[in-house]
Amino acid sequence: MSDRKNDLSKLPMMALHDIPQPNADAKQIVALVKEDGLVTGYQLSDGRVLSKEEGVELAKQGGIQGVGVAVRNGTEYLKSLPDESEGNNLDNLPSVTQ
Repeated sequence: MSDRKNDLSKLPMMALHDIPQPNADAKQIVALVKEDGLVTGYQLSDGRVLSKEEGVELAKQGGIQGVGVAVRNGTEYLKSLPDESEGNNLDNLPSVTQ
């Protein structure tokens, strides 16, 4: 039973296309930018607001911590790295409009 649980716990990480290594000065995502309920960008801990594409590129360069890159329908987006805390999941962050 514990082997099966361990296998299932790996599924969220397997869904990620890329897991960038964050730089020492990497920022955190503190809010999601939404338009009509869809995520269009990310607000960072330094106040910057990036488009979804800019966020993905910055994460790939190590500029954002705690995220991996996932792909849906050919479009890349950021997804929280799985850990023991629900509070830091992107879906649980506040939303802002631009």
